[in-house]
Amino acid sequence: MKTLRDAKVGESVKVVRLHGEGAVKRRIMDMGITKNTAIYVRKVAPLGDPIEVTVRNYELSLRKADAEMIEVEEA
Repeated sequence: MKTLRDAKVGESVKVVRLHGEGAVKRRIMDMGITKNTAIYVRKVAPLGDPIEVTVRNYELSLRKADAEMIEVEEA
């Protein structure tokens, strides 16, 4: 299983599944990250937290913990 945290800078991936429950999962979905959504990894901070991605034509920063809940595959 590959998560968004494992994706490299410059890589485009597609969301397969969201893990997590309740408010955390809802918050991720509210940011526009849903099944079959394309995500482009723009930057990763020096210590790996946060991760900057482009989703639905806007930039978004995600914590490592949130990125681990997003299962992805290569687009």
